[in-house]
This record gives sequence, C-alpha cells and structure tokens, in this order.
Amino acid sequence: MKIRELRRKPIKELQETLINLRDKLRELRFNLAGGKVKNIKEIRQTKRDIARILTLLKEHGQQKQKPKKDQSTAGRPQADK
Repeated sequence: MKIRELRRKPIKELQETLINLRDKLRELRFNLAGGKVKNIKEIRQTKRDIARILTLLKEHGQQKQKPKKDQSTAGRPQADK
C-alpha cells in the first residue's frame, strides 16, 4: 500500500485495515514457522504497511489536540522570588 492511498481513507477504514494486516502478519508468522511461506518479503511489506497506518493514525490524533503553551520552560524548576 502506498501512503497516498492510505491518506485518502477515513480513520475508521484505516483502523479496520490495521486489524486485518495484524491478523495477516500473525498468520504469516505461523506459516513461516510451519514452513508454508514461499514469499518471505510479504512479511516485511506487511510490517511496513502496519507502520504506515500507525503513523497516519498518530498524525490524525496530534492534529486534533490543541497546541500546548510555550514549552521552553517545561521541566525547569521555578525560581522563588
């Protein structure tokens, strides 16, 4: 799957595709252990597709959040005056 194709899909469909790809990866791993997999590259491609979808879902989640206030002083102790 190309990233362009994935960006056009709604979030709900991306989540469904993610579930299907994870099931496919699980099945490929079991078949690999059983010696039934002929195309090992399919495992790598499935992992990459899963990573692409997770990245897009994370991007969608970050866009919905409000931008935080100035973080330049975040984590620094405040000086008492």
